[in-house]
Amino acid sequence: MPVTDRPYHHGNLRTALLAEAERTVRERGVQELSLRELARQVGVSHGAPRRHFPDRQALLDALAEAGFARLGAELRIAIDGAGEEFEARLHATAAAYVRFATRDAALLELMFASKHGKQSGALHEAADRAFSVMLELIEQGQAEGILDHGEPERVGLVLFATIQGIAALVSSGMVDAEQLDELVADATAHFVRGSHAAA
Repeated sequence: MPVTDRPYHHGNLRTALLAEAERTVRERGVQELSLRELARQVGVSHGAPRRHFPDRQALLDALAEAGFARLGAELRIAIDGAGEEFEARLHATAAAYVRFATRDAALLELMFASKHGKQSGALHEAADRAFSVMLELIEQGQAEGILDHGEPERVGLVLFATIQGIAALVSSGMVDAEQLDELVADATAHFVRGSHAAA
């Protein structure tokens, strides 16, 4: 049907728009996102998305916030499914992060860019919730005497930089994706040994 004849209403338009926006970012990149094109893709009038997203930036911020929520959920599932042993939880969480970062590299880039831009506190809160999983893990390692007793955020930053680096190498094609699991295992083992030695 012509765009002008498309219905204005949609069952859950905000969710549908965000899902379609995420698919577009994954397949074609952030630069291809437009409210008008998203409206066409979900089958509503071109003005309908503006009820939820006044402009493209509002859409990008909401997409970043949803990305942090999904990342946090995936990290939580990974850590909860790994049992109580610290190193198993560390490996599972690092692997979950790298899987997210390599599957959704463009979305992750948007998430970080949005977090450092001018936006509402909701995005910062979503990011903090996502990374609180890693922070809790660092605190567990410190409490058990496995990791150095420094500032948890600083200790965690070393881990994050390492796994983010692995994800970047895989996403750029510099490292074969088949090496990902082995690299994560090596990185987490080295992180534990290095932190423990510094204690």
